[in-house]
Parts: sequence; structure tokens; C-alpha cells
Amino acid sequence: MNRGRVFQPEWRITVFTLVMAPLMVGLGFWQLARADEKAALAADFAAKQVRPPVSGLALDGLSSADLAYLPVTLEGQLDAARYFLLDNRLRGGVFGNEVVEVLSAAHDDRLFLVNRGWVPADPARLSLPEVERVEGVVRLNGYLYVAPDKPYLLGEQQLESGWPKRVQALEVDVIADALGVSADELYPYPLRLDADSTGALLTDWQVLNQSPAKHTGYAVQWFTMATVLALFWLARSFRQRDATDAGDI
Repeated sequence: MNRGRVFQPEWRITVFTLVMAPLMVGLGFWQLARADEKAALAADFAAKQVRPPVSGLALDGLSSADLAYLPVTLEGQLDAARYFLLDNRLRGGVFGNEVVEVLSAAHDDRLFLVNRGWVPADPARLSLPEVERVEGVVRLNGYLYVAPDKPYLLGEQQLESGWPKRVQALEVDVIADALGVSADELYPYPLRLDADSTGALLTDWQVLNQSPAKHTGYAVQWFTMATVLALFWLARSFRQRDATDAGDI
């Protein structure tokens, strides 16, 4: 009597494997694509940071890709009475806000948003953080920040009536409406101040939320899980032949 092993896949495991294995492989390739994107962003940031800064008037006609991380020098006056607090920003596990003020440029009719950096804040949001004011006409140095993706918001932002106003993200229409100006009067990309710029707070800017290496690591995990699942399906598809199997009698 032949008591070898016979290939007889169990249909439930087969269906599960056919669905999940391609999904895991697809997620792995998606993570590899994200790693390439992050590497390109890091390279773009490094290349632009060695360029001399340009003025606000030189920004017209440039694409968002050209503007991202571009060093810029702006001159004008900050509106210390009306500013925004980017909410729920952590530094070293400490809750805080990023302070975004509005600059009336000296040689430009538009208003510019200036992200001065981070300050610690009350996690319960019962009080506002203390922010040192910047008075008079100033010269600011930094780089333009172009968000790679649209901000994820649970719903429409509802701003407080007074100043400063807490916001979850810098949406141009929302900010312009709060300031009582049209969206065309507000430059769409904020200036992130350099650490040595006038008015800078804590400016340890995070260029990438995740490194290319981390995305590559996630890809390896997905590929590994797909391989393990395929091997599990293969192992479970072979079972011991018994006397009831055809051809054994």
C-alpha cells in the first residue's frame, strides 16, 4: 500500500492565500515606491539648501516642485496680534504648537505665512502658550514648505473667535478667511524659518516623516509575510495518503 503524501489543497486556506499573498506583495512594492519618493525628497532638500536664497518677488512662475524647500529671504513686518497655532505638534514627546505669523512683505502686495517654529503648550488646551513678539521691519531667512500630501482632517476646521487661533493644518482658504482677505492675497506656501533667522523659535524641522530605510524595512516585512503565507499554504496542501484515497487499493 502506497502511504505517501498527496497534494490536496484545502479550499478555505487556498482562497485566503490567493487574496492575501498578492495584497501583501502589492503593499511591499508600494512601500518600495514610497522609499524612492522619500529618497528623492531628501536629495531635493539637500540640493536646494546649498543655493543662495531668493526674494519673494522671484517666486512667481515657479512650479510647486521648484518651490519646495527653496531658500527664501523675506523682508517686512509680522502681525504679532494675529497669528495661528498649529496644534498637536510633538517634540521629544512634549506637546506643543508651531507658531505661524503673517508677514506683510515690504516689496510685495501679498501676505506670507511664516512658521517661526515650536513652543511647548498646555496639552489640555486650557491656556495659550507664551510667544515672544517680533516688532518692526525684519529680514527673515528660511525655506518654503510644500506639503507632499493634503492634510488628513476629520472634518472642516472650526476656528476660535479670538486670536491666536488654533488650527490643525494650514489650509489657504481657511487662513485667508480668518484674516479677512482673499486666497489670492495670501501666498500658499509657508516659510519655515532657519534656526539663525530673526524671530526663530525651536526650528528642528522634520523634512521627512519617515526615512527611506524605514519604508524599505516595511517592504521587507510585507514580502516576508507573503512568503511565509505561501509556504504555509504549500505545507498544508500536502497530506498523508490513506487507504481511502483513489489508487491505494
